[in-house]
Amino acid sequence: MAHRPKRTFRQRQAQSSDSDDAEDPSAESGAPRERTAPGPQEEGPPSGGARAEVAELPRRTRGPRGRGRVWASSRRAPGVAPRADSSGGQESRTADLSTDEEDGAHHSSGSNDDQSSSSDNVSSLEEKESSSIEEEVISFLFVRIPDAAFIQAARRKRELARAQDDYISLDVKHDSTTPDTKRNNDEDPESEPDDHEKRIPFTPKPQTLRQRMTEETTSRNEETSEDSQEDENQDIWEQQQMRKAVKITEGRDIDLSHSSKSQTVKKFDASISFPPVNLEVIKKQLNNRLTLLQDTHRSHQREFEKYMQDVKSSKSTIENLENSSSQAANYKFYKSMKIYVENIIDCLNEKMINIQEIESSMHALLLKQAMTLMKRRQDELKHESAYLQQLSRKAETSTNGSLVIDEKTQRILEDIESRRIQRRQARALSGNYNHQEGTSSDDELSSAEMTNFQKSQGDILQDHKKVFEDVHDDFRNIQNILLKFQQWREKFPDSYYDAFIGLCIPKLLNPLIRVQLLDWNPLKLDSIGLKQMPWFTCIEEFMDNNVEDAKRDTSSDKKILSSVINKTVIPRLKDFVECIWDPLSTSQTTSLINHCRVILEEHSTYENEVNKSQQDLLKSIASRMKKAIEDDVFIPLYPKSAVENETSPHSKFQERQFWSALKLFRNILLWNGVLSDNTLQELGLGKLLNRYLIIALLNAIPGPDVVKKCNQIVVCLPEKWFENCATRTSIPQLENFIQLLLQSAHKLSGDEFRNEVKEIILILVKIKALHQAESLTEEYHLDHLKSLIKEV
Repeated sequence: MAHRPKRTFRQRQAQSSDSDDAEDPSAESGAPRERTAPGPQEEGPPSGGARAEVAELPRRTRGPRGRGRVWASSRRAPGVAPRADSSGGQESRTADLSTDEEDGAHHSSGSNDDQSSSSDNVSSLEEKESSSIEEEVISFLFVRIPDAAFIQAARRKRELARAQDDYISLDVKHDSTTPDTKRNNDEDPESEPDDHEKRIPFTPKPQTLRQRMTEETTSRNEETSEDSQEDENQDIWEQQQMRKAVKITEGRDIDLSHSSKSQTVKKFDASISFPPVNLEVIKKQLNNRLTLLQDTHRSHQREFEKYMQDVKSSKSTIENLENSSSQAANYKFYKSMKIYVENIIDCLNEKMINIQEIESSMHALLLKQAMTLMKRRQDELKHESAYLQQLSRKAETSTNGSLVIDEKTQRILEDIESRRIQRRQARALSGNYNHQEGTSSDDELSSAEMTNFQKSQGDILQDHKKVFEDVHDDFRNIQNILLKFQQWREKFPDSYYDAFIGLCIPKLLNPLIRVQLLDWNPLKLDSIGLKQMPWFTCIEEFMDNNVEDAKRDTSSDKKILSSVINKTVIPRLKDFVECIWDPLSTSQTTSLINHCRVILEEHSTYENEVNKSQQDLLKSIASRMKKAIEDDVFIPLYPKSAVENETSPHSKFQERQFWSALKLFRNILLWNGVLSDNTLQELGLGKLLNRYLIIALLNAIPGPDVVKKCNQIVVCLPEKWFENCATRTSIPQLENFIQLLLQSAHKLSGDEFRNEVKEIILILVKIKALHQAESLTEEYHLDHLKSLIKEV
């Protein structure tokens, strides 16, 4: 490849620049303004074959472009007009160079770098270049441009020659072409070979002897010269690049026409030696190749036979399935069940978000109402107690003797009294005259609060109805869902039980049951029972229709209802117990106990032990009652002078608080049969009776009222606690209560309270304190009661 000489920016002398302009042959001959580098060994006009090599050389030895062109424009000879783009004649004239001239121009860029080259070499190069240009001008003057008829005839002649030749000759001869023929080809673009006839050379052509000598000379000159005549080399290189740019178009056409024939011939180099041929080795290799191909063929044949066998078996299976209607029906049923289960699961997963939001809204609404009532009760108790303490001390009184209280306390006391008056009026209308002050729940809400609560609850229930309004009945009706699985159980019981459908049904029905429980409040007496709920009856029917289940001892279908209750109903009950239930309310406690009895007694028959969810529910119930004892029970102790008058505010407040605590005592013992006896005795007897009720009775004025209160306490005690008292003594937790009865009997030993003493003896008999009862009958000579004691 042509190498661009190293460029320096050293300032050249004015004399060398003037000499270059004066000796430029292109300016004298009217050639294009680009300068051309003369060849070092140019000899005579080029031949046709050499002209083809000239056309090939620029493409192989094309040097850097762009920079040379810029510098060529800066060294244009004065008075020379720029070359027009349409000057095809000039391009054809300048393309008439020999191979030696082009090679000389190519290698001159390397030899000009030699600092030891003399000015005589440069002069000889310029003379040879000028003589070559003169020959080109002379040949151009005698060119005869062919007409159109001649061109068409030559084209037909060429096509006819191509059609007759059906082989490629091995004798490649490059006929010399005259400058006239070349010019005709250049001027006639239609005479160029077609695209499919052109051949692109991919390998460099062999160099001639002159070219190899030139390369050797150039390499020797490059080794000895590096830094001299850099400016002159630059000018020569620029001229060479300009000449290549002009000749490259016509040189490509000539090169393609000749190279397409020359490259098709593959020369045989006789100097290459091949190894000796051994027929045995060739035969052995062919046999190995044949054996390998036979093995491959046999493996392919086996695979083919296997595939054909699989195809036959598949076809036979298809035919059998098509002929067997039962298997097709089974397949259709299983496929339909698979699609149905996938659809219902997708539907429920999508609706679960709405269900959880509605549940949270309802729970928050009920929790807000419960917290409002609880806070109001505690605030009222605090303010009323503080008012009575101030009243007992008679502190901060005005001049007229009235007690000064703040506006908030005054307003609270007025609200309390107004609600009590309304309750008294309601009891009078109903005919209930045996009511004790303090046993009412005091859970009345104002009209505005009740209106807001009902409106919010109505909005939530309206949203609850819209959850499944866009769902088909087969995916939201529990009865339809269970009917699908019942058909599966009846048709294919083996696959039904192998799939453990009994364990999956509770999880599948959980969202639907939760929707039905959204408006269910277990703390209301008028709330629907579990047995009357639609989902409850559907599951019971599904379990009763299980004929195959009777043969299976460990069937999971028997536990569907208990599993649904444990996983769906109990968690909802637990939320009510921990956050909304008020243990001081007898109505809420009674309703909650009824639902818990259904859950814990009737639907735990399939389990030997109470499961974890039920244990958590019972623990939450006991914890809530313990919290109520600690937060809501308060029985103040006043001096006897303050409570002697039953109409005094202190006496009334103390009575209300005692009966309120006794009401909680009764509500706790209502859980008998649900909670364990140890839990109830610890809460009712240990924490409430012994700590609060007995202390209040000991400080009360002895009389019939004390006996009445003791009798109410005994009525609340479960009878089963005293069924196994073989030692004629009561349970240990009632020891303090027994001592209270004996002390009250001694205080009422007079004749005017003889009936109260008899009542105390009967109370001792009920709680199985027979030894204490016998001692009282003997002490007070109540012999007619001994027979009663003996019967027990």
